[in-house]
Amino acid sequence: MMEGLMSEQMYIADKDYRVPSGCGVSGIMNEAGERFSGEAIMCSIALMRERSNGLGGGFAAYGIYPDLADYYAFHLMYETDEAKRQTDEYLRAYYTIMHDEPIPTRKIKVISQSPLLWRYFLKPREDVLAKNPRLSEQDLVVQTAMYISGKIKDALVASSGKNMGIFKGVGFPEDIGEFYRLEEYRGYIWTAHGRFPTNSVAWWGGAHPFGLLDWSVVHNGEISSYGINRRYLQNFNYSCSFFTDTEVITYLFDLLIRKHELPFEIVAKILAAPLWADIERMPEEEKEFYQSLRIVYGSALLNGPFGVIVANSQTMLGLNDRLKLRPLVAARWGDFIYIASEESAIRQICPQPDRVWMPRAGEPILGRMRRNNLAKDPLSQEATAEVFEAGREEEGL
Repeated sequence: MMEGLMSEQMYIADKDYRVPSGCGVSGIMNEAGERFSGEAIMCSIALMRERSNGLGGGFAAYGIYPDLADYYAFHLMYETDEAKRQTDEYLRAYYTIMHDEPIPTRKIKVISQSPLLWRYFLKPREDVLAKNPRLSEQDLVVQTAMYISGKIKDALVASSGKNMGIFKGVGFPEDIGEFYRLEEYRGYIWTAHGRFPTNSVAWWGGAHPFGLLDWSVVHNGEISSYGINRRYLQNFNYSCSFFTDTEVITYLFDLLIRKHELPFEIVAKILAAPLWADIERMPEEEKEFYQSLRIVYGSALLNGPFGVIVANSQTMLGLNDRLKLRPLVAARWGDFIYIASEESAIRQICPQPDRVWMPRAGEPILGRMRRNNLAKDPLSQEATAEVFEAGREEEGL
């Protein structure tokens, strides 16, 4: 009883101080597409509990809906029944709802209230696309997500990609994972975030990850260029409804990679561009290239300290700011690549990786799928356990 009381008191007291460099991020990817339990990422992010304060936690998972992989999986948060009614009406006008249901949760002591959490599996209506030949399925999904979050009161889209989902809320990340029963899911990419908000309030929609289509972003840092980035995105019809810097990072990746078709390596050099003084010292051809990037995409530059993990269905990327003012560590073990704010969060689930390194400022860490036909059957219990048990006997854990 005393232990439980102390935990609750600490949970409350943690909210009374500010640590600007707080927040923890973690990501795990199997590049062969083999799926493993969400227990591994929960174990990793829980080790960095001191980097958060109970005001936000969340996870993104890829490969979790193999039987419905052809449909867009929308995760919604509702504050009122009227918001759900309006959203249902809007969705039916543009999509065939193949299946919908409450997102499964369990009652836990530290999360006493939550929005109505619902998920839909949607197929864009052919008649809608036929009337708008210049509108792609993905553009329709983007418009839908932004309309619901920006125009329907008390409704928010947490994620909208295929065969993936975002699970987030107000609480410590390990509690959020328990609340959403993430140990019951299997995925080939998992990312996680423990939040220590400094400039915005704690609320369910503001927790990380942020998502759009199959993009998800977890972020430790503060983007001082938010205003410039937001205005730049508005030129391409992105509506920023959450008023947070992580949202603009998500939209910048969608714009630069999906719409402008730039490779991840180039996008990294746009968002975390070299300093002008460094560009001046480059060989002439390289210098001209980076000057052109700065001129064309100057408004997409992210200023300020940050460490982010970005994922989509084929890739997981880690990226620091150009001065490396936030920590980020990477490791590999077999088909697995790990990224986290602290090396200990990696070794907690992979005690003896093949390689561990700390990327330089602005240097991307890239994990890529080696094949597109993702495994549809979950790994055996033995193989799942191997993800975070291998080598633990040697460490005495």
